[in-house]
Amino acid sequence: MNGNGAEEEVGIKPVAVQIQNGEKESVICTPVNSRSPPLVLCCPLQTNTHHITSETIQTVIQLRKMKTVSDWIDSCSKEQTNTYHQWFNLADSDGDGRITGNDATKFFALSNLSRSQLKQVWAIADTKRQGFLGLQEFVTAMQLVSLAQAGYDISYDILKTEIDSENIKPPVMEGIDALVAKTKSSTTNSQPDELGTSQPQPSPPSPWVAPKSVKKLPLNAVTSIIDGLKRLYIQKLKPLEVTYRFNDFVSPLLTDSDFDAKPMVMLLGQYSTGKTTFIKHLLRCDYPGAHIGPEPTTDRFVVVMSGPDERSIPGNTVAVDAAMPFSGLTTFGGSFLSKFQCSQMPHPLLDEITFVDTPGVLSGEKQRTQRSYDFTGVISWFAAKCDLILLLFDPHKLDISDEFKRVIGSLRGHDDKIRVVLNKADQIDTQQLMRVYGALMWSLGKVLNTPEVVRVYIGSFNDKPITEGFVGPLGQELFEKEQNDLLADLVDIPRKACDSRINEFVKRARSAKIHAHIISHLRNEMPAIMGKAKAQQRLIDELEDEFKKVQREFHLPAGDFPNVEQFREVLSGYSIDKFEKLKPKMIQAVDDMLGYEIPELLKNFRNPYD
Repeated sequence: MNGNGAEEEVGIKPVAVQIQNGEKESVICTPVNSRSPPLVLCCPLQTNTHHITSETIQTVIQLRKMKTVSDWIDSCSKEQTNTYHQWFNLADSDGDGRITGNDATKFFALSNLSRSQLKQVWAIADTKRQGFLGLQEFVTAMQLVSLAQAGYDISYDILKTEIDSENIKPPVMEGIDALVAKTKSSTTNSQPDELGTSQPQPSPPSPWVAPKSVKKLPLNAVTSIIDGLKRLYIQKLKPLEVTYRFNDFVSPLLTDSDFDAKPMVMLLGQYSTGKTTFIKHLLRCDYPGAHIGPEPTTDRFVVVMSGPDERSIPGNTVAVDAAMPFSGLTTFGGSFLSKFQCSQMPHPLLDEITFVDTPGVLSGEKQRTQRSYDFTGVISWFAAKCDLILLLFDPHKLDISDEFKRVIGSLRGHDDKIRVVLNKADQIDTQQLMRVYGALMWSLGKVLNTPEVVRVYIGSFNDKPITEGFVGPLGQELFEKEQNDLLADLVDIPRKACDSRINEFVKRARSAKIHAHIISHLRNEMPAIMGKAKAQQRLIDELEDEFKKVQREFHLPAGDFPNVEQFREVLSGYSIDKFEKLKPKMIQAVDDMLGYEIPELLKNFRNPYD
C-alpha cells in the first residue's frame, strides 16, 4: 500500500464496502487496468473500520483461484484440450473414436499410477458405463490423472473438492513426447501424385501396441455395449420377432437410432398441471412451439431435443428421419403424425436428455370428445422408449378421469419408471396440503394396483417465487428438498442410460420369446382342413385360458404375458393357420443370448482394472 492508500502491488482496489447486520461485510474489489470480473468477499470484519488491508485482498485472490474439481475439469484450457486430443488419437488404436479397455490399459500405464488409482479414474470418467471413453471422457480421465499425480485421493467425492487449480500441473506420461514425435514424422511422410502434389500416407497404429493391420475394424465390430446389443438384436432377436410378427402385436422392429437415442423423459397429466412449464423451468427458457395456458393448450405430442438451431419439425418428417428414433410412430397413422412435432434447440441439458411433452389428459365432459388417434397406444409406445415417466397432478385436479385411468393402465410393465409430481403445491396452505397429499395417495392406490407406495414429489416447478404466505418457511424448505430430490433423479438418467438400454433389451427379448410361444401354440390348436373359422373364433374367445396353457407348458412367468384384451383385438385381424409353428432353434438362440452372450458382453466392457 502506498501513501495514498492504493493497493498497487496487487493490482486491485476496493470500490465498495457493504455492512450486513452489523457483523459481516461484503468487500467488492475490482482489478486495476484489467478486464477481470469483480471479486466479492464476505468475511467478519470490525464494523467501526472500513480499512482494507493487503492481506484481505490476497485472501480474495486466493479464493478466486480455488475451484471445485468438477469446475476445473470443465474449464480445461484450449491448449491443454488440443494436447489431450492429440493423445486421444494416439491411444485410439483402431481410429474409431473410442478408447476401449485394452486401449486404456496400455496408454494409462504411461502415467505410472497404481492399478487401484486407474480403476477409480476409469470409473469416474466413464460415468455412463458405456465401456469406452470418448474424447470428453478421455479429457476428464487425464485431468484426474493430474490430480492423482499431485497426491489427491481419487474417489467420487473428489469432484466436489476445492483445489488450488494453478498448482495442478498437466499429467506426466512417460515417453509420450517421443511417441507423439514419432507419429508426427510418420504422418508427414508423403508421396507426390501425378500432378506433383503430396498425398499424406495413412498413420500407423499406436507405437506401443502389438503390430496389427492398418485397416480399420469392420463396421460390425463391437467396441461398446450398445454396439454389442445392436449385433445381438440383428443376429438373434430380430429373426424371432419377424417370424412370429412381434412387430405387429407388441412393438415395431428396432433400428440403430433406437439404440443410439438419448435418454427420454415423458410428462403426463391433465391439462394445466404444469407439464410445459416444468420443461421450461428446467431449460430456463421457452422451446419452439411451447404454449402455456389455463385451458388445454398443448394439443400435440412435442419431443424437445437438442439441435443446431431453434426450429419445429412436423411429425411426418420426424417419422421418416432415420437419425431419429421415432419411425415406429408411423403405425399410428397420419392422424397422429399431424398431432406430433419435434422442437429442436441448442441447450446443454438437451445434449443429455430428451423431453416428451404430451397433450393434457381429458376429464369431465371433455372425455366425450373422441381423439382421432389411439392416444393410449401412443402413450404406451413412448413409455417403452422413455427412461422416466413423470405423472403431474394439480392440487385442484386430483380426480383421475376414465381416460387418465386408461393412460396409467397403458404404463403396465414400466412401474419402475413412474414418478409422481404434486405440482403447484404453493397455492394451498400447509393444512390443505396435508389433506391433498392423502387424497392423492388414495386415488393413486386404486389405479396403480401395486402394494408399494409410489414416490410423490411435492413442489412448485416454475420460475415464479414460492408463495410464502401459503406455505410458510417450513413449506419452503420442504419444496426445496423435494425439488433437489427430483433434480437428482433427473441428473442420474444419463448415467444410467446404458443400464437402461440393457434392461429394456432383456425385457423385450423375454416378451418376444413368450409371444413366439403363444403364436405357435395357437397355430398348433388349429385344425388341418375343416372348421378353421370356428376354431379360430373359439381360440380368440378363450384366449385367457390359452395363455394359461402356454404358461404351464413352458413354465413362463405370468407377469410377462401381454394384455389379453389388446392381444385379442390384434389377433382378430389375422388368420391363425398362417402363423409359423414353433422353431426350437430360434428360441434356443434367444435363451443363449440372455444366459451367456449378454453377460459376456457386460464382462468385456466393464472397468478394465476390475
